[in-house]
Amino acid sequence: MSESKLYFEDLNPGRVFQGGPVTLGVEELTTFASQYDPQPFHLTESGGRASVFGSLVASGWQTASLTMRMFTSSDLKRVANGLIGLQIDKLTFHQPVRPGDVLRAEFDVLNRKRSQSKPGFGVVHTGWRTYNQQGSMVLSLECAIWVATRPSGANDEVSV
Repeated sequence: MSESKLYFEDLNPGRVFQGGPVTLGVEELTTFASQYDPQPFHLTESGGRASVFGSLVASGWQTASLTMRMFTSSDLKRVANGLIGLQIDKLTFHQPVRPGDVLRAEFDVLNRKRSQSKPGFGVVHTGWRTYNQQGSMVLSLECAIWVATRPSGANDEVSV
């Protein structure tokens, strides 16, 4: 696997990147919830049992944060200018994440367009899908990222 930088030209529609696995523990789940989403079904097992979920579940925002961790740890970390998000659309929480779940993610390049206003950059639209250990989708979204184009005179060989 090459560790060369990735540029706009390398991110062709259909290219897929993998992320994970990440395992969510009870302490990590409840600590996040106490700081950012302090609802009973995220804080205690008894609160979870009394909810529509029937057990302790992670905040959807924690699931999104774990997905972001997998995004920045995937081969996309090689994007030359860093992973600069511009927009998120279609964020969907398909089912709850529970303590002990093992998550993995896929990041697809959907389309791309060179910037007319910022020469040297383009916008790459990506589709994100996060799955649990049973292969059930728990989160999906679309994210536009800002990516540098390959500098003039740089190696024209595409990074894989």
